[in-house]
Amino acid sequence: MIHPTASIHPSAKLGANVRIGAFAVIDADVELGADCVVGPQVYLTGVTKIGRGNKFHAGCVIGDAPQDLKYKDEPTRVEIGDNNVFREHVTVHRSNKMAEATVIGSNNLLMASAHVAHNCVVGNHVILANGALLGGHATVQDRAFISGNALVHQFTRVGTLAIMQGGSAVSKDLPPFTIARGDNKICGLNVIGMRRAGFSAAERLELKKIYHALFRSGKLFRAAITEAEKNFTSNGAKIMLEFIAAAKRGVCADIGTNGRSSDDE
Repeated sequence: MIHPTASIHPSAKLGANVRIGAFAVIDADVELGADCVVGPQVYLTGVTKIGRGNKFHAGCVIGDAPQDLKYKDEPTRVEIGDNNVFREHVTVHRSNKMAEATVIGSNNLLMASAHVAHNCVVGNHVILANGALLGGHATVQDRAFISGNALVHQFTRVGTLAIMQGGSAVSKDLPPFTIARGDNKICGLNVIGMRRAGFSAAERLELKKIYHALFRSGKLFRAAITEAEKNFTSNGAKIMLEFIAAAKRGVCADIGTNGRSSDDE
């Protein structure tokens, strides 16, 4: 089901049962999986591999060149999984170097005008609300929720099941299960999200305890981490501690710590 005004390069690969809307453009190196729906005036370009069952609403641009002055027009890549929804005017840029790809997993919802920059990695079951912005090389782990007009700085990580409130911004890593408020601040745990994800009451309680131990104890952050590694052993606690241990930009601080952050030390 291809609209007669659509422009599809003969080398593009289209899976079974795809639907292509009016004035859509699909370039040569695009591979589109079965049962995808491409709305009107959508532009699919670059070396872009798209899985099954994805839906692209009007005006999306997927796989265009990165907004990076170092980029030299190489045939870099975008890789997209299955069953994602890209609402109106979502933009996803291909990577800025051959060794990496911009990657979006499966079962994600990217709402209108959200932007995923070059070399980003987005997991599964992620929501980017209207106007959410991921800078280059950002990582968003599974089941994170980035609210409207929230900003993720380049090279920053957002942990699993974390939430960013509307208009918030992070240039430090946002730990798993936490809620971002304002700039580089957190204000507690995403308890509802954890419950929906199947975390038991005991698991949620331990995560509350480790949150207090790490972010509200008043101890030096490194000392708090060392103590928490001895005292907390649940899977959720391990996810939190491993994420923090891998942080290269520091992590967001609790909103009640008067601005003290992990890299003040």
